[in-house]
Amino acid sequence: MKLHREILTPQMVQYDDFSSRGETQYLPYLMYFNRPDYRSEAINTDRLGFRISHGVDEQASVGSTLPDGPVRLLVGGSVPLGYGSTSDATTMASRLWTKHASSRPWLTYAGHCYNSTQELLLFLLYRHLLPPVEEVVILSGFNTLVMSRLVEMHRADQGPFYFCGEFFEQMEEVRARHRKTSRGFGRRAKPAVPSWPSPDEVRPELDDAIASAVDLVGRHLASWQVLAAATGARVSFVLQPMATWLRAEPAPEEKLIFDELDRISKLGTWEALYGDVSSVAAGQRYADALAPACERQGVRFVNLNPVLRAAVTDKSWLYVDRAHLTDEGNDIVAALLADQLGLS
Repeated sequence: MKLHREILTPQMVQYDDFSSRGETQYLPYLMYFNRPDYRSEAINTDRLGFRISHGVDEQASVGSTLPDGPVRLLVGGSVPLGYGSTSDATTMASRLWTKHASSRPWLTYAGHCYNSTQELLLFLLYRHLLPPVEEVVILSGFNTLVMSRLVEMHRADQGPFYFCGEFFEQMEEVRARHRKTSRGFGRRAKPAVPSWPSPDEVRPELDDAIASAVDLVGRHLASWQVLAAATGARVSFVLQPMATWLRAEPAPEEKLIFDELDRISKLGTWEALYGDVSSVAAGQRYADALAPACERQGVRFVNLNPVLRAAVTDKSWLYVDRAHLTDEGNDIVAALLADQLGLS
């Protein structure tokens, strides 16, 4: 018997393959990035792992063909990457380029599971490949907030990243090998890094997690502004629309998929994993803290959740899971982005 997910969103099987942990592309500094030269009906990437964006009669990506003139960047994690869309042509960047803000080409500048640190580093590492950049639209927020709850994984005042437990565990093995070969006396081995997520970990209060996430986002936006000033690009931060930040009750198709995902998940239900940060009220508190942080950096801020809520009905099917959008969802969000940011 087929799952509702396979019937309603058959493209997700290809995304499962695309994001397979066994095929992860590990990179210096970034830790990991999208699979390069990936080919499927649903998603295609270039030699570096950037997703292909579509215009009316052309295509472009950071690691392949690029337009001659100024471009606009859609930056972030898996939502601006278009995770869940049925094709490259139906991603948010492609809908902006072909319909809603088509005066300039849009490039998808996003990595699966990325937080605000990785978004900034990705720009730094590949900026040299870009033509002049006119707009930087960062559609993000949730991953940084989720990671801010992992108090045991903070290192050197930097926030954790997805799969960081595996990294720290492997590095602990390297440290242990060096200890065995050391000739020093009286050295006391440090305790092993806890697994992630640690079963004994106490999550911080919501306001503390929000404060930590906002601090990281604010720091990175300051760096974005310094980098953008060299080219005159405008930087905007848009708090991504999440299904659970948008409305308390999902659309009928969404409920079928969400309930099923909870049943088949090996990690636990969404509520158990993310319930403390994913309610409508939590999303609003996060937005209320992000707005002044963006203002201090001179960055335009938009909380897209109430904007999207006002633009749809309770029965509008927008999500393939609680984070990622359907084709219709991508198109609606692209139109709202163009309107809210005054892009043509």
